[in-house]
Amino acid sequence: MLSRRDFVQLAAATAAILPAGWTRALAQQRLTQADLLKFDSIGNVTLVHVADIHGQLIPVHFREPSVNIGVGEVKGLVPHLTGKALLDRYKIPAGSAAAHALTFENFAALGKTYGKLGGLDRVSTIVKSIRAERGDRTVFLDGGDTWTNSYTALQSKGQDMIDCMSILKPDAMTGHWEFTLGEKRVKEITEKLGFPFLAQNIRDNEWNEPVFESTAYVERGGVKIAIIGQAFPYTPIANPRWMIPKWSFGIREEDLQANVEKARKAGASLVVLLSHNGFDVDRKLASRVRGIDVILTAHTHDALPDVVKAGKTLLVASGSHGKFVSRLDLEVRNGEIKDFRFKLIPVFSDAIASDPEMNARIRQHREPHEKMLREKIGTAQTLIYRRGNFNGTLDDVICDALIAERDAEIALSPGFRWGNSLLPGQDITREDIYNATAISYPNVYRMQMTGARIKEILEDVADNLFNPDPYYQQGGDMVRVGGLSYTIDINRKIGERISNLVLIRKGQKLDPVKEYTVSGWASVNEGTEGPAIWDVVTSHIKKKGAVAPRESANVKVVGV
Repeated sequence: MLSRRDFVQLAAATAAILPAGWTRALAQQRLTQADLLKFDSIGNVTLVHVADIHGQLIPVHFREPSVNIGVGEVKGLVPHLTGKALLDRYKIPAGSAAAHALTFENFAALGKTYGKLGGLDRVSTIVKSIRAERGDRTVFLDGGDTWTNSYTALQSKGQDMIDCMSILKPDAMTGHWEFTLGEKRVKEITEKLGFPFLAQNIRDNEWNEPVFESTAYVERGGVKIAIIGQAFPYTPIANPRWMIPKWSFGIREEDLQANVEKARKAGASLVVLLSHNGFDVDRKLASRVRGIDVILTAHTHDALPDVVKAGKTLLVASGSHGKFVSRLDLEVRNGEIKDFRFKLIPVFSDAIASDPEMNARIRQHREPHEKMLREKIGTAQTLIYRRGNFNGTLDDVICDALIAERDAEIALSPGFRWGNSLLPGQDITREDIYNATAISYPNVYRMQMTGARIKEILEDVADNLFNPDPYYQQGGDMVRVGGLSYTIDINRKIGERISNLVLIRKGQKLDPVKEYTVSGWASVNEGTEGPAIWDVVTSHIKKKGAVAPRESANVKVVGV
């Protein structure tokens, strides 16, 4: 019944364990827009979902994680399967187009074969195609992390993404990184957005009143649909609280249950949670809040070629960086989902046509900055990537820059999940550096920390990631470290996970009472002083000319 069949057929048709003489052009001929969009439609409602685009207007390479550890009850479950395990789970041929889109396996070689993914003009082509086919049955939803984390988004305070998304006319969106634009800017945008910005879980601190609408109602295919928005519940922890001082966040289960019941009483036959909680939080939420039919999840950047069922609730994970568009067709009768069919559409930019209207809007925002963005800063001699529970090679480059440019012994870099990948031999441009660092609180600090304080930081972040209760997983991936090695036992409790901390340069164990010079960025503290991280990284790469980061062995993981 499910469209994984179509996805696997496409994968098999484009298998890329390539015989001699195969070229990228030939691979692209085998990979067609018609095949990518092919779908046997059913039912009276079609949900289309994108999330975690992170300001990416044009196609990029983005490597999926090799390490995505699940703990507690979700150990060994999707989305905590990577590489071959994920391919085996969904019966996807190794080396295929689908395998390249969904995993890190043979990423550099397959990236050269299949090219980049994403691009909002290609996403627009897909969305317009589905709307043309399904007409008034279609609901298009944006899961958030849309307005930030590229140069043009930073420079325009999100206006480039807002203008482009206005062409796609989402029926609703929710948010997370959007809030790092600050309360004033977010309210200014949402009041003029033209479609609902939903967040049932944000209250003002003074009167405990909702800051945003909780629910939007639409009718599609004769079905009344309630869309409830859930913003990232831990924004004031993961990002600066001082940017949103008047708002409080949380999961707010009881409020969500009340909103679901209210929607049902208002006649909604289908209840959709447009969520930025993260996959494991949403899986737990689905087991505790009654009456949610579909959760469109985001934040953890998971891309799954099939829905996951949690009781009667369908969970959809649509990936990040514009790499995928999710399509879920539903047959809704008598207030229930009677049948469904799903497809995760990979946005191969060489196979999917550019939508002229969106392309023109993208050029309008990019052309004034194009020369600067394309400036070559250095060369990637090995694969550069970020995504994974622990250090990626992109983060190693950033940590090296922090140590070298700021004369530090130890570097700390946040475990952000966004930032495009670079293939071996590719130029490193200014845009690539901004794509890894463009935030509204970019200052690089240099300060003294005791060994005990450094361990405490690592312990706190590790608990955010590996607490067995998903409701206590409050951030991104593990903080990245430079100049330091350590062992982590993910199964121990907070305060006991981190051990064997060693200052690499001297081969000495970290002394709990001794102070060390530490450099880092993205501090959530107001008033942090120092140069912008993109300037620090640019200076470092310019001096190096070429960078060749290798897989880091600085973190030893036990208990997996």
